[in-house]
Amino acid sequence: MRVLSGIQPSGDLHIGNYFGMMKPMIGYQEQSELYCFIVNYHAMTSVLDGRKLAAGTLEVALDFMALGLDPEKAIFWVQSDVPEVTELTWILNNFTPVGLLLRSHSYKDKIQQGIAPNHGLLSYPVLMAADILLYQGERVPVGKDQQQHLEITRDIAMKFNATFGETFVVPEAEINPNIPLVVGMDGRKMSKSYNNTIEIFCDEKELKDKIARIVTDATPVADPKDPDRCNLFITISLFLSREEKEELAQKYRAGGLRYSDVKKDLFARMWEYFRPARDKRRELEKDLGEIRNTLKAGAEKARTKATPTLDLVREKVGLRY
Repeated sequence: MRVLSGIQPSGDLHIGNYFGMMKPMIGYQEQSELYCFIVNYHAMTSVLDGRKLAAGTLEVALDFMALGLDPEKAIFWVQSDVPEVTELTWILNNFTPVGLLLRSHSYKDKIQQGIAPNHGLLSYPVLMAADILLYQGERVPVGKDQQQHLEITRDIAMKFNATFGETFVVPEAEINPNIPLVVGMDGRKMSKSYNNTIEIFCDEKELKDKIARIVTDATPVADPKDPDRCNLFITISLFLSREEKEELAQKYRAGGLRYSDVKKDLFARMWEYFRPARDKRRELEKDLGEIRNTLKAGAEKARTKATPTLDLVREKVGLRY
């Protein structure tokens, strides 16, 4: 099974990125043909500072490899190092109705957030379709917020296949029900857009400060509390076993629990959980040249998969004469 997904280098990665995408993707490298890439073209819809984008691309590579992604077990590269994707994007633009893009929930949400509408933002799903179809991706793990984009990919692939004959694998979305909910410090979905994130590799003081700012209710210490309605409980549950989670839930319901004690426990658990990754990251960042070489080697592997697809597409649409 060919599994494919990407992550944006649009800022420091947080525990929502890790539990929602990175940890599941790292797991796929042991059981599937894994294609994992850093989507720096996509990031340009929100990052227009060239130095920041370049630095962020290397940071994400360091983070992913420190957390367990093995370039020997997966094809790991930077999106812009495979130029075939931009050519396929242009070709697919000619098979994508504007109305389909205008109905994108993500596009409308970003406009409502005050982001200026531009063509890159509008055609984001077409670039995503090219990312997937270029490598004939079969399974694409997505969150519910990206499910509509995957449906657009499927629509484009089926329309192209109907016009020119079987060309693309029509990918299937995989929404893993076991991926936990990750909320930010304010209880909304953890997102850089909301400035409510807890970063994976922040320093000790910053981590303590962020955990201290997790919003809790004003229930008196002695009173019972509802764990299912508590942002803090949802967050610490990411680091608990099933038995530990149930034990903590019982303490919530019994009353007498101090939120400050739970926050101290969360800090200790999170700091220890990511300790091996912090140590590995410090080693990796000693040789950024080697990280660049690893990404370039991954791009070469990706291009060997991309070239046959693009050659077939060019022939079918008449770009070969």
